[in-house]
Amino acid sequence: MVNIPAPAVPAPAPAPAPLPGGAPAGPARSGGHGSGLTVNHDVGRSVRVGWHGAELFRYVYTPEEPAEESPRPYLHPLRTLAGNEVSLYRPHDHRWHKGLCFGISNFGPYNFWGGGTYVRGQGYRSLDNIGRVEHHDFPVLRRDADAVRLTERLRWVAAHGQPVASERRRLAVAVWANLSAWLLQFSTVLRNETNEVITIGSPTTQGRENAGYGGMLWHGPRSFIGGRVVTEDRVGADELMGWRGRWLGFVGQHDGYGPPGALASTLVFRHHPTNLGTETTRWFVRTGPYACLGPAPFFDREYPLAPGAELRLRYDVVVADGERDTAGCGRLADRAGGTDLLAGDPEERHG
Repeated sequence: MVNIPAPAVPAPAPAPAPLPGGAPAGPARSGGHGSGLTVNHDVGRSVRVGWHGAELFRYVYTPEEPAEESPRPYLHPLRTLAGNEVSLYRPHDHRWHKGLCFGISNFGPYNFWGGGTYVRGQGYRSLDNIGRVEHHDFPVLRRDADAVRLTERLRWVAAHGQPVASERRRLAVAVWANLSAWLLQFSTVLRNETNEVITIGSPTTQGRENAGYGGMLWHGPRSFIGGRVVTEDRVGADELMGWRGRWLGFVGQHDGYGPPGALASTLVFRHHPTNLGTETTRWFVRTGPYACLGPAPFFDREYPLAPGAELRLRYDVVVADGERDTAGCGRLADRAGGTDLLAGDPEERHG
């Protein structure tokens, strides 16, 4: 037998024991059982959310990847209710991409994305400016009768250790079993902790065409390459890069054998109308050479964040089994828009 050495990047940890129903575990506690949702906390590493014993996603809040990848929390693997995996971790050509993640490549002089920094007139440069996003604590981590809810405090730290920003992040998860889908609601409040204005942009605001990524980004599995991008009025592909709208969907295929409906999944991302005061946003999307999608509020315009000022963003992500057309994606987006899992919590009163 050949003894294969461990990889440089740590493998995912084994599943931890679930939080006991109704009992506290440090800062975390469990609530009702009616939804079938479960939450397991591997303290110091990750939170796993499941449904009737099957894992929906793992939220890794203490990443151990190399510094040049801008370590920050991410969700991977993401799975549908049927168990199909719909995310990719650390692809060889974009190792700083991890499942579903939040980061910004052009955060003033800092890079909280990983990889090269695009500089006007110079292209991508390897600079000593890559920061990391560090977990501080979970003021809230609980399972309620209707949803799993998580509030996290984080620090954005520059390459040489100086604090740049603080973040208060909230995640809430609910299952729509009748729609073969589940919903993730994500919100963030990002505060400038420096004494300088931080101008937030993207490679496009620095001069690179159609590279307006920054913020939330999902990277799909390799089988999703060549998938279909769904808007409110049509279905397309890479020509929809930079498209502006309230929501955007992505339909991909899975490898394997089975009924066609069981070998496809759909993700729908919805922009919240309170984001930067706009009803719509531009979208960064690709179907090749890899599958990815994300709202891109800094696609082609810069946003100045003054000292002590806060940037607030909120998004919905629906993960569904099967192929959904324009009408089907629209129904999921509308259902998400009519659902507020983040309301009524004391942790909402921030700032």
